[in-house]
Amino acid sequence: MAEDDRPVPLDEYPVHQVPLSMKHVATGDRNAYDRCIFHILDHAGRRLLILGLGVYPNAGVIDAYATLRIGDTLHAVRASNALGDDRTDLRVGPLSITVEEPLKRLRLRCAGDGPDSLSYDLTWTADFPAVWEPHHVQRRGGRLTLEGRRFVQAGSVTGVLRADGTETRLTPGEWTGTRDRSWGVRPIPGEDAGRAGDEGRPEGFHWLWVPVRFEDRFVMVIVQEDADGHRSLNEALLVRPGHRDRQLGWPHTDITYRSGTRHPEQAVLHLTGPDRRPLEMKAEILLSSPLAIGAGYPPADDWQHGTWRGRDWTDRRSYDLSDPAAHPLAGYGVTDHAARFTLDGRTGYGIFEHGSFGRHDPSGFTGFDSTAP
Repeated sequence: MAEDDRPVPLDEYPVHQVPLSMKHVATGDRNAYDRCIFHILDHAGRRLLILGLGVYPNAGVIDAYATLRIGDTLHAVRASNALGDDRTDLRVGPLSITVEEPLKRLRLRCAGDGPDSLSYDLTWTADFPAVWEPHHVQRRGGRLTLEGRRFVQAGSVTGVLRADGTETRLTPGEWTGTRDRSWGVRPIPGEDAGRAGDEGRPEGFHWLWVPVRFEDRFVMVIVQEDADGHRSLNEALLVRPGHRDRQLGWPHTDITYRSGTRHPEQAVLHLTGPDRRPLEMKAEILLSSPLAIGAGYPPADDWQHGTWRGRDWTDRRSYDLSDPAAHPLAGYGVTDHAARFTLDGRTGYGIFEHGSFGRHDPSGFTGFDSTAP
């Protein structure tokens, strides 16, 4: 038996879904993935830390990243390596995630390489149960391009965060953490889309992903729309421990954009309670981090998830975000905005993740070069 055909450690556990080793996934699609993202923000809007880790079994890659925005500076750490046999070993270069208690407590670490470099040692603790997001399916020209299963969760974060020679201690009540865990099939760079990619390009895409943690409840809103406003993904959910999850209707959002851009400054999410009573959740943007800068999401031009960089690749760099013109691709990718929310007299904190590209009739955008007046 060849060395790479032997059982792997996870095969010891009764978790198999198909008659294969846990080293393999049930699809041969090169775009198979399994990854997570964490958002950690302070309530004063001074810092936004985004980090994640992913494995790409059919590409043989494991990678991870962390970005921290302070003022106009974005610090980034990225690492990539060959995927090993032990899928419970979530370490890549200086970055690691340890599941200390599934769905309840995780340890997040990044080792520094100097007194001024980005590093952290954090404990993420769930305050609310994890809930499923809608099953996400996208096709282009009849071809399946994305199929993902996800859950989302909100919690608290404690520990130490270091950057620029300054140490910050995260204390309860002053920081919020949200996370998303997903797996399935999702495009990674190098995909040859052929005719489907050439002839099936969308005219527009509008996206909102809004997890919000209040003291006694968690609210999740998801909206995905095509150019004409047709909605292909929809969710509005209220989660309270000890209670059945409540659906909050068909959400509509009024976004106030910065003039000449598609950068949101505030928004009102119109929800509906089970008693049909209108609910308004207002969002005030505190700090923004484009995922195409540092975090490896499309259309990043210096590194994207799932790409092979050789063994033991690590990259550290900082970006100046004071001049948007210096990063022209960022506006064509999703941006995560740390935000303060109000709902029924309560104040909460979370992420207003937004991307709007091309035509979007409900917003009045007529094409890729169209912006707010």
